[in-house]
Order: sequence, then C-alpha cells, then structure tokens
Amino acid sequence: MKYHLIPGACGFVGRNLTKRLLKTTSDSLVLVDDLSKGRPLAQWLNIDKDGIIEGGRVDYYQQDIRVFLKEIVNPDHKLNSIKFSDVFHLAAIVGGRSVIDGDPLKVALNLSIDSEFFYWASIHKPLRILYPSSSAAYPVELQLENNNIALAEHNINFTNIGLPDMTYGWSKITGEYLAKLAHERYGLSVACIRPFSGYGEDQEVDYPIPAIARRIAVKENPVEVWGTGEQGRDFVHIDDVIDVMLIAIEKIEDGTAINIGSGKLTSFNEIIKTLTDIAGYSPEIKPLLDKPVGTFSRYCDMSFVKTKLDWTPQITLKEGMTRMYNQAVKDLRNT
Repeated sequence: MKYHLIPGACGFVGRNLTKRLLKTTSDSLVLVDDLSKGRPLAQWLNIDKDGIIEGGRVDYYQQDIRVFLKEIVNPDHKLNSIKFSDVFHLAAIVGGRSVIDGDPLKVALNLSIDSEFFYWASIHKPLRILYPSSSAAYPVELQLENNNIALAEHNINFTNIGLPDMTYGWSKITGEYLAKLAHERYGLSVACIRPFSGYGEDQEVDYPIPAIARRIAVKENPVEVWGTGEQGRDFVHIDDVIDVMLIAIEKIEDGTAINIGSGKLTSFNEIIKTLTDIAGYSPEIKPLLDKPVGTFSRYCDMSFVKTKLDWTPQITLKEGMTRMYNQAVKDLRNT
C-alpha cells in the first residue's frame, strides 16, 4: 500500500489536492496541519461517528510539520516504519498581500520549515517530493509598471539572483535551491512548481478573487479595489494547479522549477468587469490607494511547460469567474 504525506493539507491547495487524490487513487494519505491557517477536517472531509476519516484512508496529525517530523522517527510512533511514496510539501506560512508586507519576519519562518523538511527527507528518502515555490521568487525588477515581461523559468538564475518579493520570495527561492541540493547531493526525486495567482471556489475570502466575488454577489456599488486596480496578475484555477502538480511529480526529478499559470496578464479592474458582467450590473470602481498592492505586473510564460509537460490551462478566466460568482451567491444564501 502506498502512503502519501501532505504537510499543510488543510490549506487551500492542500484541501484540493487531498480531495483529488482520494477521488483518483486508492492510496492512503497522511495529513499534517497545525490549523494556524487551514480549515478543520470536519468541514471538508467525511468523518464517521467513530472518528474514522474517509473510510480509514486518511490519518491526520494536528501539528506543526517540524514537530511531526521529529516525532515520527521515534521507534514507538505509528508511522515509524512507513516509507512515504509521494510527499507534497505544502506546509508554509502564507497569506495575502497584507501578510507578506505586514509581517515579513513571521513569513521568514518558512526558511525554517523548508530546511527542516529537506533535512528529514535527506535521511528518510521518500520516493518523490513536490515542492511548491512561488511566482514571488521572480525578480521584482521584471514586474514594474515601466518594465515587465512574461516571466519564464530561466529568469531565475542561481548564479545571479535578482531581488525576490519580500521574505516570502526569498524563502521560496531558497527552498528551490534546497530542492536542487536534495537531488544532486542526496539522490532525491524532487519537482518544484511556481504557481502564479491561484484561485478557486473554496478559497478563503482574505484572498483577492473570492473577496471581490463576494462584493459583486452583494451588488456592492462602488466596488472597492486595492490600489488603482490596474496592477495585473496571472490568474489560474486551482483545478489546473492540481493537474500540473500531479504531472510534475511524475515527470520531473532533478529539482527543476516550472510555472503554473494561464500565461495571460489580467488587471484587477478587468476581474471586476468580468464578474459584474456575470452579475448583470455596472458599478463604479473605487480605488483604495492606501492598501498594499505588491508588484505592478506578474504573469508567466507557459511555453516551457507546454513543451516539457505537454500541458495547457483547461479553465478559462470567464469559466473560473462564473464559478467564483456562483459560489459567492451560494455562500451568501447559506449565511
């Protein structure tokens, strides 16, 4: 029987990955999350009256991943003798722009989380690892209003690193370097991904897309947007993100990092226009110029992924925004 380990399983990406694996495999899953950010299992998985999760296919540990990895090496631990097949290392301190800009030293603890994880992996050698980096690892000098490009994988060069986006970007680019060392020095199979602006129906409302969709669902007028709204991102639906994650861990083993995005730059004002068209009204847009907005332009070149993995996005922006609007309406009816 295969056992897969998912640190950070109760977060947005972790929940969607867990549900996909439960649906498409018969494997057992070990979920680890301290719930500092994620949702309790009872809100999104099936747990019977005896506390059995998904018919016994899931074990859950409410712990910091660093604590968990120290405890499972004890001879009397239930998981001591298990060799994990796939490990999706999603554990991280994450948040929207207010967290990245507002608490950079807390975010920098990701350096500790990743270094302890890769050290454990170098000793216990799971069969395959997927490490989620981030588009925040790209140099901010390539994302300015007067100087921006479609970011390609080769724009990160470890011999001449540009300035990443705050401590979150620094921690992720360091994680990528650890992934390469894990392969080159310890023989581990590791794939890295750089997701751009992922969104989906069950994402928390402190992220931009669900927050905007909720405001449109209540017919807010004017609709508030952080900054001018002209800053743009590469929006990609979580279903597409999970698709690429599963392809990457299958086909990449040398620590190579790949983009996950649509390859298109879309401004927040365009997102509002798309959602209000779906909702059938035309409000004013009210800029909030005192709010943090990050870089002006962040979108990716997907040609490497298309060539190497034979993959292109499946969910259009219009379809994704329609899903988001319908979910926001549904959530409001249930409150």
